[in-house]
Amino acid sequence: MLAVENLKSAYGRIEVLHGISLEVREGEVVTLVGANGAGKTTLLRALSGVQPITAGTIRLDGARVDRLPSHRRVTLGMTQVPEGRQLFAPLSVADNLLLGAWSRRRAAVSEDLKRIYALFPMLAAMRDQPAGALSGGQQQMLAVGRALMARPRLLLLDEPSMGLAPRLVAQIFSTLAELKREGLTMLLVEQNARAALAAADRAYVLETGRVSLSGNAAAIQDDPRVRAAYLGV
Repeated sequence: MLAVENLKSAYGRIEVLHGISLEVREGEVVTLVGANGAGKTTLLRALSGVQPITAGTIRLDGARVDRLPSHRRVTLGMTQVPEGRQLFAPLSVADNLLLGAWSRRRAAVSEDLKRIYALFPMLAAMRDQPAGALSGGQQQMLAVGRALMARPRLLLLDEPSMGLAPRLVAQIFSTLAELKREGLTMLLVEQNARAALAAADRAYVLETGRVSLSGNAAAIQDDPRVRAAYLGV
């Protein structure tokens, strides 16, 4: 579904991604593992079109999208849950969800709202509350729900467990497992490497803007280099 070849990106004159190549197959969960500063968030931002690239190609279903603006990538099926959630705090839960469906026909949106409320019952109970009044865990559920309202085929998730209590982390990953069972393809950036590798089919390890290791997620989880560097073993 997604094919990235020799992707490079820079902040000013400082290159951050040094020729990243990876792929995500339909129905997979692929995770990106690496230390802070490895380029994981920059890569997701480049894929979604909010971070310029200086070289390389991004293909979705075989067609190049790296020259398209981010809103066109959304309409083609690629949607991101950004790091830090980036909700519209003064707007209600319901309005934040509706904004996720801005590119879709209004007739189908009400059914999707019901689906999101079924997936996250807590949001249904707080649908009229401003997003800024929600707890961190509730805001993360809202950020995921907003992205799902776009009916993505490929969901990019950037640190969905950041700042959450262990119980809420488990709930978020349980939701991701349910979405995987439904057939949603996901590319996941997650500092909690152990949970991310347990949830994924395949993984890429990023070090200073390069892929240093890739393969089956279980095999990477058992790799001594990964265990020493990221799993605390």
